[in-house]
This record gives sequence, C-alpha cells and structure tokens, in this order.
Amino acid sequence: ATHSTQSVVYCSLLSDCVGCCECHLTGCLLSAAFFGALGSSFLYGYNLSVVNAPAKDIKAFYNLTWLSRYGEPAAAETLTLLWSVTVSIFAIGGLVGALVVSYLIKVLGRKGTLLANNSLAVIAALLLALGEKARSFEMLIIGRFIIGMDSGISLSALPMYLGEISPREWRGSIGQVNAVFICLGVFTGQLLGLPEIFGHVSRWNFLFVFLAVPALLQLCTLPFLPESPRFLLMERRDEARAEKAFKVFLGKTDVSAELEEVHAESRAQNTLQMASALELFRNRAVRWQTITVIVTMACYQLCGLNAIWYYTNGIFEAAGFNKATIPYITLSTGGIETLAAVASGLVIERIGRKPLLIFGFSAMAVCFTLLTIFLHFQDSFSWMPYLSFISILAVIASFCSGPGGIPFVLTGELFEQSYRPAAFMVAGVVNWLSNFAVGLLFPFIQNALQTYAFMVFVVVCVLGAVYLLIVLPETKNKTFVEISQSFSKINKISQMPDKEMEDVFPQCVVSLITV
Repeated sequence: ATHSTQSVVYCSLLSDCVGCCECHLTGCLLSAAFFGALGSSFLYGYNLSVVNAPAKDIKAFYNLTWLSRYGEPAAAETLTLLWSVTVSIFAIGGLVGALVVSYLIKVLGRKGTLLANNSLAVIAALLLALGEKARSFEMLIIGRFIIGMDSGISLSALPMYLGEISPREWRGSIGQVNAVFICLGVFTGQLLGLPEIFGHVSRWNFLFVFLAVPALLQLCTLPFLPESPRFLLMERRDEARAEKAFKVFLGKTDVSAELEEVHAESRAQNTLQMASALELFRNRAVRWQTITVIVTMACYQLCGLNAIWYYTNGIFEAAGFNKATIPYITLSTGGIETLAAVASGLVIERIGRKPLLIFGFSAMAVCFTLLTIFLHFQDSFSWMPYLSFISILAVIASFCSGPGGIPFVLTGELFEQSYRPAAFMVAGVVNWLSNFAVGLLFPFIQNALQTYAFMVFVVVCVLGAVYLLIVLPETKNKTFVEISQSFSKINKISQMPDKEMEDVFPQCVVSLITV
C-alpha cells in the first residue's frame, strides 16, 4: 500500500480505538462551558446591544457635561463625533485584545487568561457606571475601549478552552455554547434596556453596572475547574495534572486513549514551540487552514448581520408600529437569534460544520435578496414592511444556524496545538477589523445604493458559501491530527512515512495492524 493509503488506515483504526471509549457530558464540562461563556461571550453579546436603548440619554449627558465645562451646548457635529467614538471604540479595544491574546494564553493558560480577563470587565463596569456621577464622558469612552479588550481576549480564549476540554464527539455542540451566549447577551441587553427596567434617563448607568455580575460569577466558579488538559500536557509537560483534568472533564477513570491521542498529536508536529502569526503564514503545511479561517471569519462579520440594525427601526416605523412599542418588538430579533443558535448546537454533531455553514450563508443570500425587493417596494404597498420584518428575522435565524458560531469552532479544530494560539490571534484580528469596517463603511454604502445596499452582503455570502463548498473538509468527529491530514493534498505536502506513522499512533493501533 502507498503511504497515503496507510495513513488513512492508521487514522481509521485510531478513530475506532479512541471511539470505543464512551464519552458523555459531565457536570464539570457543562459548568466550564456555562460559566466560561457567561463571563466571556455573553458579555460580548451584551455590549453589542446595550448602548442602543440609552443612546438618547447618554447623548443628553454628553451635552450637559459639555455645557457645564465650556458654558455652551456642544455642537451637533461634536456630539455626533463623541457618540460615534463611544460606539466604535469597542471594536478598537477588541482588536487590541485579539493582538495580545496569543501571548496571554501562553503565559497564563486558557483558563488563567479567562480569569485574568475578568479584571478588565470589572474595571470597565466601574468606569461606565460612574462616568455620569463624575461628569466625565471620557470615562465612558475609556470604559467601552476596555470592555472591547475584554471581548477581544475572551472570543479567542474561550473557544480555544472549550475545544480543548471537549471530547471530539461533543466538540461542536460545546463550541456552539459560545454562539448561544452571544445571542443571550444581545437579548439580555435588549431586555434590560426596556423603559420599565434600566432604559430610563435616571437608571441607564445600571445597564453598565450589570457588566460586573457575569464577570464576578465566572471569577467565583472557574478557579474550581481544571485547566485545559492539552495545554497542561503539551505546553506545561505536566502529565499528572493533564490526566486528572481529563478524568474530571470526561467523567471516567481510564483516559489512556485521550492521553495517547495528545501524545500522538505532539509527536506528529514538526515543532513543540508555539508558532507566531508570521510562521503561520510562512508554513505551507497550514496555508489553506489559515486562508480558510481568514475567509470564514471575514464572512462572519461582512455577511451583513451587524449592518442590518441600521434598517431595523426604520422598517418597524414604516410598518406602522408605534415608536413606544419598537423596543418590545426588537426583543423578537434577540429571541430568534437565541433559538436558532440553540438549534444549531443540538444538530451540529449530526449534520456537521460544513453543511451548516454553507446553508447559513446561502440562506442569508436568499433572505437579503428578498429584503432588498421588499425594501424597494416598501412605499408601494401597505403590507410590504411586514414582509421586510419577516425577512430580517429570517436573516438572523440563517446567520445563527451556522455562521454565528461555527467560525470560532473551526479556528480551534483546523490547527494543531503549536499553531492554535497564533491562529486565534489572526482570526481575532480579522474579526475585529471586519467589524470596524462594516460600522465605518455601511452608512456610505447605504447612502450610495439606498435600498440595494444589502446586495453587497449577498455577494459576500455567496462567495463565502462557494469557497467553503470547494475547500473546507468536514471536521465532525475527527481528531486534530486527522483534520490536519485532510488538508495535506490541497497544501501539497506528503503524508508521513511508515516509520513516522508507527511512532505517532498508539500501540493499540500497531497491535491491531500486526494482528
């Protein structure tokens, strides 16, 4: 047999050998996913929506502060600039967080980085909540920057942690917890922003006090959960703690197969040193994995979901909804987001990552096309705005069915241990730069194209779906070594020779082959 054929045989036997051990969801694994996401992705989602409800009140505070300092109201252009900086600096903070995360996780570990990151959330909560009392809009701007840093770090550290502690049979579902909590955060921000709760001129600062609650809950619970066993074994060389962590997360006493899988991955790598982002781009063995992560993460932001909020209030008003009821109607968007993300998490291990991504982007392209048509005829028929509203809900559901969470799962799956920190840093930079680009450019696109503005996102969604159809292999139920090998052909690198293969895979496989 050829080397390539033998590689396939060895991988298949390894899959059977490892797969024979039953893996189930344990309380420790679920606790790590729940509290890890609560203090991380939940806060990211919350901060995406929390500034919408109190926008008028915060602008009024800015104007009052300017008046007390300079003896005259702020000019309209100045007020607009201050508010734009307040909103957009969140993405700048996220970019900074994404740039430093690879260093942090090397030094502090996955869990350690998440714990240290809580300090940023608490500091940001204090600055944002006390800015009004201190008569300082600078405190709000700095607070938004710091909470952006918190989100930039957590959106890389959490998916990495969840991917490394999960058995491969549940890696996709556990990874989707990240997306579910982003949606829950958006929904909570909308809910707490209602006038009856904190969306009032005298209570808007409590919206920012709430930022500290999830962070403190994570700070109180995560120390009692183990660090990533892969990190402990491959980067800290602490096999005893890694074995204990595997036992706690997987809920079984014999974890020799899992330990051997990590050892196999370690032996299969060219180097045990953590690669830099520059090395990631230079290494031909991970070239198409890197391109795939960049394309997927760019499409995640550029597919148009963030921009859709520019139209939402206008569509609701055009549909005849009372302005006072629009905040309550907006809750439906957050609810749809959450339900679609939960549904995706339930089926991802059956359907797979690739079909869900392709379906999500394709469905978004169709829904954006319909939305463009409905917007174009919105003034012609009294019932047309309702169809626009349904299209918006369909776009949101399509996004959360796959593109909303799977890019973070894929980033952890496509790379072996030594490349994973650099890969998450690259993915984070692309994510936040694309986020900032949408916020900066969409108003100009909207002015230039009017109702046809969403056709730009149709093109992005179609191109993303086509790329994934051609390039992305299915990663469901595969080890990290198997996933890397599935890119060997497109990366134009040879499979490992016989001797290396025997060294890499467990003795149980060698015994089976001998028999």
